[in-house]
Amino acid sequence: MSENVGFAGQIGPEHIAQVAEKGFKSVMNNRPDLEGGTEQPTSAQIEEAARAAGLDYVFLPVVAGQITEVDVRTFANRFNELPKPVLMFCRTGNRSNNLYQIA
Repeated sequence: MSENVGFAGQIGPEHIAQVAEKGFKSVMNNRPDLEGGTEQPTSAQIEEAARAAGLDYVFLPVVAGQITEVDVRTFANRFNELPKPVLMFCRTGNRSNNLYQIA
């Protein structure tokens, strides 16, 4: 975690208000839809809440343990474009942290 990025486990639309209150300007979702089953909120649901709260939102799903060079390049380009700070999340936060560290 730094002044430009934070990492979290799975969030849902109901958490977006807290994300905004903590000062984040953008949210990046690195978890594929339905990876955790039907109980997992979809990217579209989270994006709707984020945009309603005035946050930028990026859906960049990455398969756990299979981060590719394309994933890293795409991440770097998107991350550099987003207003900071950015909250990145996946199932536990580790995948997002790994993606950030590799980039």
